[in-house]
Amino acid sequence: MLRIAVPNKGSLADTASEMLSEAGYTGRRDPKDLHVIDPANEVEFFYLRPRDIATYVGSGALDVGLTGRDLLLDARMPGAREIEALGFGDSTFRFAGPPGRFTELADLEGTRVATAYPGLVDGFLDERGIAVDLVPLDGAVESAVQLGVADAVADVVSTGTTLRQAGLEIFGPALLHSEAVLIAGPRDAEGTDTLLRRLRGVLVARRYVLIDYDLPARLVDDAVAVAPGIESPTISPLRDPEWVAVRVMSPRRGVNQVMDALYAIGARAILVTEIHAARL
Repeated sequence: MLRIAVPNKGSLADTASEMLSEAGYTGRRDPKDLHVIDPANEVEFFYLRPRDIATYVGSGALDVGLTGRDLLLDARMPGAREIEALGFGDSTFRFAGPPGRFTELADLEGTRVATAYPGLVDGFLDERGIAVDLVPLDGAVESAVQLGVADAVADVVSTGTTLRQAGLEIFGPALLHSEAVLIAGPRDAEGTDTLLRRLRGVLVARRYVLIDYDLPARLVDDAVAVAPGIESPTISPLRDPEWVAVRVMSPRRGVNQVMDALYAIGARAILVTEIHAARL
């Protein structure tokens, strides 16, 4: 059986479990369950702390796992590798310090930097030849400068409001743009390809919809220019030989604008349908 690590809590947990369910797997029903077997799909799920998943997978104890790219890099496990981005859990990591004190990364040389991701920050700065004293903290780090335990911080940033409220300003480039990822261990386990194909199908289903519409046959080229589809639209004849029925996959984002454009061309009976599963 394929052994899969899944976050048991935190910001990634619910969406990761939903994604696996949409991919056809049977996960846990009780949030207290830490181990679930899905015999129909020949997989075992192990529900673990998100921060520990890269360690279990990288050591070979488990085959694959869903975790954050930030947690993967922070673990610094040589055997763990990213194999697919999963399109949720976006975050950005930045440096911040007192206003006017830091303008570029080089200004961090010899300072104290507080972070909940010491492995990630150390690897980033080491690649750039910048030596600092890391102050590992578990959780929020915004108060570290005010309380005198650090000169700067490295943390997740969305709008930057929390950092500004703590009297800090962002400087330098982003350390990392993170999101949820599927990771694998040192060996290619049987069943990984099936899991990956299913998860990709979920991503397609989330990003695309089906558009069906009727159209005068003479306007097909104009309509295809508006909604070309993944490969090519499906075009079927109607009882009226001057009309055709068209089916096409189109990105979910902006679909109403596409419908407006198709209507303006001459399309009618335009319908949009959700995609529940896909294999491309």
